[in-house]
Amino acid sequence: MSENGVAVSHYLKMYFGFDTFKGNQEEVIQNVLAGGDSFVLMPTGGGKSLCYQLPALMMEGTGIVISPLIALMKNQVDSIRSLSMKDGIAHFMNSSLSKMQISHVMADIRSGITKLLYVAPESLTKEEYVNFLKEAKISFFAVDEAHCISEWGHDFRPEYRRIRPIIEEIGRKPILALTATATPKVQHDIQKNLGILEGEVFKSSFNRQNLYYEVRPKTDPEKQIIRFIKQHTGKSGIIYCLSRKRVEELAETLQVNDIKALAYHAGMDSATRSRNQDMFLMEEVDVIVATIAFGMGIDKPDVRFVIHYDVPKSLEGYYQETGRAGRDGGEGLCLTFYSYKDIQKLEKFMQGKPVAEQEIGRQLLFDTVSYSESSVCRRRHLLHYFGEDYHQENCENCDNCNNPKKKYEGKEYLTMALQCMIEAKEKYKPEHLASILTGHVNSAVKSYKHHHLDIFGKGKDKDSKFWQGVLRQALIAKLVSKEIENYGVLKFTAKGLKYLENPHSFILSEDHSYEEADGLTILRSGGGGAALDSGLFNMLKELRRDIARKLKLPPFVIFQDPSIEDMATNYPVTLEEMAHMTGVSSGKSKRYGKEFVSLIKKYVEENEIDRPQDMVVKSIVNKSGLKVSIIQSIDRKVSLDVIAQSKGISMDALLHEIESIVNSGTKINIGYYVDQVMDEYHQEDIFLYFKEDAKDESLEAALEELGEEEYSEEDIRLVRIKFISEIGN
Repeated sequence: MSENGVAVSHYLKMYFGFDTFKGNQEEVIQNVLAGGDSFVLMPTGGGKSLCYQLPALMMEGTGIVISPLIALMKNQVDSIRSLSMKDGIAHFMNSSLSKMQISHVMADIRSGITKLLYVAPESLTKEEYVNFLKEAKISFFAVDEAHCISEWGHDFRPEYRRIRPIIEEIGRKPILALTATATPKVQHDIQKNLGILEGEVFKSSFNRQNLYYEVRPKTDPEKQIIRFIKQHTGKSGIIYCLSRKRVEELAETLQVNDIKALAYHAGMDSATRSRNQDMFLMEEVDVIVATIAFGMGIDKPDVRFVIHYDVPKSLEGYYQETGRAGRDGGEGLCLTFYSYKDIQKLEKFMQGKPVAEQEIGRQLLFDTVSYSESSVCRRRHLLHYFGEDYHQENCENCDNCNNPKKKYEGKEYLTMALQCMIEAKEKYKPEHLASILTGHVNSAVKSYKHHHLDIFGKGKDKDSKFWQGVLRQALIAKLVSKEIENYGVLKFTAKGLKYLENPHSFILSEDHSYEEADGLTILRSGGGGAALDSGLFNMLKELRRDIARKLKLPPFVIFQDPSIEDMATNYPVTLEEMAHMTGVSSGKSKRYGKEFVSLIKKYVEENEIDRPQDMVVKSIVNKSGLKVSIIQSIDRKVSLDVIAQSKGISMDALLHEIESIVNSGTKINIGYYVDQVMDEYHQEDIFLYFKEDAKDESLEAALEELGEEEYSEEDIRLVRIKFISEIGN
């Protein structure tokens, strides 16, 4: 509830037209309204901006939003202004404004009209602005892209370190720090630097269950990549390389091997870059070979694989780039090629940089090496890096879980490694502890006189990589932790001290040794069942594309990807069999199925394929009664909110059921309800987007294109249902 007792959801509906909050939004907003400090870790598309926009509109005074992105400021100001009759409700102050414009902004703030002021961190340091803001009534400070504060973040900006003293000078108010990616170290840096260590922390999960993670030895990578892509013909993928030269060479190699691939990097002219990006989005090419310059603004939901030709510089970068696979919740294969020689090259590139920067870069690389060489569940390792617990021993969707390494009793080794930490007084990183255990006298060991410790050389029958692996597995088991203040230094946890008092069985697994590997790892996704025929899958997608062009419809209106995958697995050769495929009703089968069945029948005969004896019927029997009841209620033009209430389900669940009905080909008319909740102009806008501009059915892409400040997710879902029903069915 807000201060005057009105529910926050009332203001959400009043200002933005949304009925429900996403994720942690409501809790964050309540904390801001209550005057508390907040740290918000929310993935891209999670709705971070609403966390400061709504409280600013509800509270007295002006909310200050500190952001490094001038283009973003202008877009957000325009969207907030569209909510009010007064343009002065939102402003930005940065280097692009004239003195007269600045005076106008200040006048609106003084008069109390302005609820939101966007400021670049550089502008905030100007004395005239600081003096002005001291006199203004400020409601709170929001620091967007807050990871820029930390030298350990992936986009460090020194000017962000000056934000807190300026806030103190202007006058301390609640602080809201927001970012889409932060490790525990980066989070602590942000909170400490802004003075909000006692603030509330709101985090969303980093777990992407549909992504399959695999690391392979970098032996003949081009050959492996070509083989892999040909095993996944017709599927969209991105290959990341560190250098522009490698990008162009690899794209050319793929092209001469009959793979539809294009290059993308910052050194190309913008027209070529845009053309290549559009061809990838429109499925005119299957693969983009790119530097990390590609993908930041891409919301293609059906990228089926992301390959790292070169090992990434940090796990944050790796997480962001692999995250571009399987955004629709479908298959997402993440394949990385690893060679320690690449790590050595990256270390060489750091030479000549300031010592502190080199130290940070090396530690981030060490984390990447740990991830690559570890035999622990990839998902568990990755989530642990971001400070999230993953309790399953086997995720069943990574190479380490599907092809586990040899396990052995590690009690003796673990106890020795922990004893080494005690003798070294918990002040050193794994590499140094491994040197002590192996008896390696380097300059660091000598200067700290660690060659005189009792433990020195006790583990010399094993190499340094072995001992680092033991310490890494102790870290994931939470017996030790990385110190946040002095990142990388290992400290005991209470659990670790307890273990030392009473050592017990501890199973370790052998780490990978990629330099010695000569065979190829077999990529396996986690699911079971029949294998998808990639050749047929590709032909069916091509047919779908041709029919879509002929009918001037987006391909997803004909059949969605899960339906095509089912056809390429079960080979339906009659319209009756086609109606048993995922998302295909009898009506949809009759409308679009004839050409697909004909193609499949010919393919089966030419390739002498033994089809499954019984077609798998994929329907949820216990929900069929609900669907029939929903269709009958819609035929009687019962309001959708009344239907949801009478069935005891949420509006979201009801829309999910209706989407399932229309996606399988049944025609229903919800126009009467859409007319009640949306004006004709807005309906037409969304309808035309799906008819003429949409690359797929993605809600995220639609919200981004149409503007989530003007259209709610529910609005878009309703019109999308209407569109598929009228045009597709």
